[in-house]
Amino acid sequence: MCGIIAAASNRNVGKLLVQGLHKMEYRGYDSAGIALHQDSEIAHLRTLGKVQLLEEKMIAEKPKSKLGIAHTRWATHGEPSEINAHPHKSQDSVYIVHNGIIENYVELREDLKKD
Repeated sequence: MCGIIAAASNRNVGKLLVQGLHKMEYRGYDSAGIALHQDSEIAHLRTLGKVQLLEEKMIAEKPKSKLGIAHTRWATHGEPSEINAHPHKSQDSVYIVHNGIIENYVELREDLKKD
């Protein structure tokens, strides 16, 4: 099971998103991550383990953003690892989180490659 939270605001949303992840910890998870839009770049942080570790990374890196998405993951497919933690990115421009297993990922990937 996972937890997903997103926010758009006129103030920094990083702390708000991490607080939201903390509120969902009861659901169980093995990794956590966040993507924050900063000007024309994305701050992308992921950790294996507790939300507290993600929070510590954010304190160290101090990303600021008015738009972001965060996720906690419970591995149902693929091992628990930082690389499998969400958000996933594509070419540093698309960041995505999801809940569950995308059964038709091969077909989706092939269709996207055509475009």
